[in-house]
Amino acid sequence: MKVIRAKSAGFCWGVERAIKIARSFADGGKRSVFSDGPLIHNRQMIQNLEAEGIRDIGDYQSRKPLEESLAEAGDAVLVVRAHGVSPQRREYLKGLGAEFRDATCPDVGIVAGKIRKYARAGYATVIFGDRDHPEVIGLLGYAEGRGFPVQKCADVEALPPLGDKVCLVSQTTMFTDDFQVIAECLRRKYTEVVVLDTICGATKARQEDVARLVASGAEVIVVIGGHHSANTCKLADLSRRSGIKTLHVETAAELSEADFAGVQIAGVTAGASTPEFLIDAVCEKLVAMR
Repeated sequence: MKVIRAKSAGFCWGVERAIKIARSFADGGKRSVFSDGPLIHNRQMIQNLEAEGIRDIGDYQSRKPLEESLAEAGDAVLVVRAHGVSPQRREYLKGLGAEFRDATCPDVGIVAGKIRKYARAGYATVIFGDRDHPEVIGLLGYAEGRGFPVQKCADVEALPPLGDKVCLVSQTTMFTDDFQVIAECLRRKYTEVVVLDTICGATKARQEDVARLVASGAEVIVVIGGHHSANTCKLADLSRRSGIKTLHVETAAELSEADFAGVQIAGVTAGASTPEFLIDAVCEKLVAMR
């Protein structure tokens, strides 16, 4: 079978940077490194990192107090993952007694800075994103108590009175077309709306690559990544929207030849948290299929 692999498949630079930071302090397992919530939303990569002395001790949303006492953990390092945290959470983590390192993706940091700027200028903040996602939870902390997550136009209609000044930003991993729809809904409801497209370049590249796979003749698209990874699930959803058969798998073991009966060309892409070794294994298995 011919396999076309998306150029953007695999780690985004923010995830790669966070892993690099954590590994630099772990020093091959010589030092304990803890993350506030899973450093990466991929089970196989988490297992590899744990073998190197890097493990998470927080909850997925970075909301609960940490159960482990870091003051007694010697020279341990506490790392903020790529999704970032609220200013309040950051101060809490800094006070736990461990060396503190911030691995927030710079793209997420830029969004936080924009929210803070407009919030201090009197704007209410509307965030297009999943209210339960750790990135959105962290970003809401910069909105001066006037932040409102939305996912569809019905959510916009349900917003309380926000005054005339509204700023719209996006979770970095959302769909561009959906963001524009939300922007139009807000413009119809509020007098002054500042629209800031904060969807990151890596996300846009993945979305564009799905269209390229379809245009290149892919009859099936395989999306690789954790079933609990938000950006991977969105990528699989985007592929399905194109009308093409889509398989979302975590590993090559989930692939069956029956799923590719009569298929000559398969497209492969992967979420921002998917390591290279998993993508390689999927491509190798597909190429070997008859």
